[in-house]
Amino acid sequence: MDGIHLLGEWYGCPSGLPEMTRADALRRCCLDAVEAAGLTIVGERFHQFDPQGVTGAVILAESHLAVHTWPEIGSVTIDVYVCNFTTDNSDKARRLFTELERTLKPERTRLQEIYRGGADG
Repeated sequence: MDGIHLLGEWYGCPSGLPEMTRADALRRCCLDAVEAAGLTIVGERFHQFDPQGVTGAVILAESHLAVHTWPEIGSVTIDVYVCNFTTDNSDKARRLFTELERTLKPERTRLQEIYRGGADG
């Protein structure tokens, strides 16, 4: 279960971006970014809120991506976790995170990198 967990909070994202307001646009963006990063999709689910906002998750063979948008306040939370069981996927996780950040264009960000696993006690 060794791996890296990236937790992001993005502020000042343009609220008019389709990826902020439409589940189909955010879904396509996430799936494309996962594939470009070289990670393996095993499932996905995205939900459109009324009147706006999207939540979505992509289940990866390596673990998961979760993203939530609040267009009314220009904010996004993002969660990328990958395990490093047979190979180090940390750079792939960072590429995924960076690609989504580039698409959603936050003015200000907060990032936490958590290294998970290690020797069992």
